[in-house]
Amino acid sequence: MSRIHEALKKAEQERGVHRPAGASDALPAAPSIPGAAVPLPADSALAAARSIAVGEIPTLEALSRVKVAAWKPDPKIIVAFHGGDERTGTEEFRSLRSKLYQGRDSGPLRKVLVTSALPQEGKTYVAANLIHSIVRQKERRALLIDADLRRSRLHAALGTHLTPGLTEYLKGEADEISIMQRGAIENLYFIPGGNSVPNASELISNGRFKLLLERLTPLFDWVIIDSPPCIAMSDASLMAEFCDGVLVVVAAGKTPFDLAQKTREQLKKFRMLGVVLNKVDLQHAGGHYYYGHYRGSESKGKKKGS
Repeated sequence: MSRIHEALKKAEQERGVHRPAGASDALPAAPSIPGAAVPLPADSALAAARSIAVGEIPTLEALSRVKVAAWKPDPKIIVAFHGGDERTGTEEFRSLRSKLYQGRDSGPLRKVLVTSALPQEGKTYVAANLIHSIVRQKERRALLIDADLRRSRLHAALGTHLTPGLTEYLKGEADEISIMQRGAIENLYFIPGGNSVPNASELISNGRFKLLLERLTPLFDWVIIDSPPCIAMSDASLMAEFCDGVLVVVAAGKTPFDLAQKTREQLKKFRMLGVVLNKVDLQHAGGHYYYGHYRGSESKGKKKGS
């Protein structure tokens, strides 16, 4: 049981004993400035539950305290972990990186959500390799977040541990610095998914995911977020509210057209950056994926490297 839940339960028990007839059950407002010294109201247990594990806003100096982990990346997933340029897919991810930088001409773009219609379409593969392509540029600092709380896989791709991670932060059990880690690659930071939970949607919408991005985004050039698939769950749409744009990964020859369109419909109110066509037949396409923009009611891929 989290400390937040325990504090709320204790406060409610106290309120049940002392509440006068007709009194309101509304919770007191949360402190508006994270980390600021705010006098506690009479119901101090509720106030403590509201502000637990917030602390000071992280700074660049605080990033030096992020623990270093001995990552052992999966070479089947990370195409250029050691800087090699010869592997298939390396150039395509450079092209995708360039497209994202061009997207900044149309407005602020730093927090990118990567999702798909269905599981196993390659969104984790795309998110992991995209961020590796970004940090290979000089003086580019980037943060990768595994926000697929139902099926976290990024830690396995990087060859590192799962906890503590995002779920521990969302439950108020850890702060931003304690859930981050970094490996051998300079300027690449990672937040794993953490322990699995049955109430992922509720945790994502409790306000702390938004707080996490608000506090960490100013420290990074890019924040790439691997989210759950869109079909059958609302997590990706909830997270997209706090991001600058969305990339959708579609598996060639696998994703039904109607489900791809349904995904687009669910995300239509957000800034759609484009679609990554993954798992393309190499004999016919010569690369791992294509990148294109949604146009009208259908997705259209551009030729490789465009």
